[in-house]
Amino acid sequence: MSTFTPKNILITGAAGFIASHVANRLVRNYPEYKIVVLDKLDYCSNLKNLLPSNASPNFKFVKGDIGSADLVNYLLITENIDTIMHFAAQTHVDNSFGNSFEFTKNNIYGTHVLLEACKVTGQIRRFIHVSTDEVYGETDEDAVVGNHEASQLLPTNPYSATKAGAEMLVMAYGRSYGLPVITTRGNNVYGPNQFPEKLIPKFILLAMRGKTLPIHGDGSNVRSYLYCEDVAEAFEVVLHKGEVGHVYNIGTKKERRVIDVAKDICKLFNMDSDKSIEFVENRPFNDQRYFLDDQKLKNLGWSERTTWEEGLKKTMEWYTSNPNWWGDVSGALIPHPRMLMMPGGVERHSDDKSAESGFTGNANPTKMLVPATKSSPSPQKPALKFLIYGRTGWIGGLLGKLCEKQGIPYEYGKGRLQDRSSLVADILAVKPTHVFNAAGVTGRPNVDWCESHKTETIRTNVAGTLTLADVCREQGLLVINYATGCIFEYDAAHPEGSGIGFKEEDTPNFTGSFYSKTKAMVEELLKEYDNVCTLRVRMPISSDLNNPRNFITKISRYNKVVNIPNSMTILDELLPISIEMAKRNLRGIWNFTNPGVVSHNEILEMYREYIDPQFKWTNFTLEEQAKVIVAPRSNNEMDASKLKNEFPELLSIKESLIKYVFGPNRKTPVA
Repeated sequence: MSTFTPKNILITGAAGFIASHVANRLVRNYPEYKIVVLDKLDYCSNLKNLLPSNASPNFKFVKGDIGSADLVNYLLITENIDTIMHFAAQTHVDNSFGNSFEFTKNNIYGTHVLLEACKVTGQIRRFIHVSTDEVYGETDEDAVVGNHEASQLLPTNPYSATKAGAEMLVMAYGRSYGLPVITTRGNNVYGPNQFPEKLIPKFILLAMRGKTLPIHGDGSNVRSYLYCEDVAEAFEVVLHKGEVGHVYNIGTKKERRVIDVAKDICKLFNMDSDKSIEFVENRPFNDQRYFLDDQKLKNLGWSERTTWEEGLKKTMEWYTSNPNWWGDVSGALIPHPRMLMMPGGVERHSDDKSAESGFTGNANPTKMLVPATKSSPSPQKPALKFLIYGRTGWIGGLLGKLCEKQGIPYEYGKGRLQDRSSLVADILAVKPTHVFNAAGVTGRPNVDWCESHKTETIRTNVAGTLTLADVCREQGLLVINYATGCIFEYDAAHPEGSGIGFKEEDTPNFTGSFYSKTKAMVEELLKEYDNVCTLRVRMPISSDLNNPRNFITKISRYNKVVNIPNSMTILDELLPISIEMAKRNLRGIWNFTNPGVVSHNEILEMYREYIDPQFKWTNFTLEEQAKVIVAPRSNNEMDASKLKNEFPELLSIKESLIKYVFGPNRKTPVA
């Protein structure tokens, strides 16, 4: 049996549970190996899991996403990586039922990026892909022989399906490109450091709080559990003795029903299991049993060392000694958790050993966390800090004033949106919690400018916005992107005056202006970015009636106006809501208008009533308007029910106009 000796190992997802035990073991046992850890610090990752390795000279931590091809290629080349142990994945089955696309992005796309980087660099001598026993699907209850490595893959939930899909890619790259791949499929793992969305740590923390233990269904489901240090040793064996092209099950023959696990934990805490166990609604599909044949790995010299009783006691003692390791985990302790999943969603620093610095190179920069001395305390990050683009613009300027009013630290971005390196520099310098994009080309004095400046419009509205979204995704940041609703026009399905508005999922149908074309184009592309909250602003209005960008100011100065009902955005009411949306980490597309519509004439009638009783205006038709403008204008009604449901206090357009605009500016006597 040949033995493999690596030099420089990249371990993905090693701030998570299993991989952190593997990384710490390798750092400790093999000082001649260099261990580079890559983790985006998602909700179930914690830098404290790597504290045993922080001070070691053969250890390096890099914060980043395996979905970033630039970063992965950069690390493979600059760190001279010859071995990859790929643990990074979304793994909680409950989450996969509610957010399955996130599992596809992380588990399949992320794996594909790694494989492609290995193919391109041509320097990898081992690629160990960490999969799961769940890819086999459900084992018959009466089966006496477990699934062996050549068994058919029959996944039954979105999580296991994505892991099976990733395995197919790994196998294909092994066969097509000769990549030296090894795959492992493991049983359930438990022990210290595990995020409490999983059964055993969840039950322990609930028992510590004197709460009932929720069991899905009747608790008859059977699982096999391995202690984390035994599993870390298994990966040590696979790394050195595993054969290229082979699959290895990491399992145990000792099975337990879920209800028996709950009873064992109740016993450790001297709780009455009859009173402390609660049966709750089952998962949409809950495999009855997973059973593995682990003889192949045993033939390499590995065997389980820790008994169930010993491992459970060690785990309980660790959690009782470290009750605040994960901070507030109340959301994970409910029967069916749905954790927020986004890159870098939670960044947990150790109390005294983590510091941040940046690195530069041909790849896109990312944050790198390196060991600091114990005497240098970690800087406390503010609860909120905003990085705002669009300082010279109307909305960008108002955002800065709102931040000052609310006491939120903020800085304006110095980089240009289309310059990737300058955006990264801004983020590394400011260290924001959220990014606001109020930059863009609308044209001065109006959108007609864009018709004769198309490349400039594309550069900012399309290329710039996409670059910002991409950089922020790599850095784990949510982007609040102020877009436009001027991408629709009344049609047969949404006729003028019908009250039927365009919804967030509707396809844009207005292409009359080049400005609107670019905004519709970039909105469609931004759907691929799960870190973007797109706010469709329309005909913005504010209480500043002297601002030339204000829709009321514009039409009050026109010689003639059309008279068409439209959805509009009262900035005085809605901009503070956009800040609240950032605090709530909302994402996706939102019609960012007040409910209802108001026509040009109705606004000017209010203007005459509240501001100037002598004011007069003249209407003209769309046909007449077309003779004095270059590009047609969008007229539509937006359905704001999604926003109204999230913020029930949101006023209708006419109520908001009176409360925020005309009322405060009233110059005429109250009747």
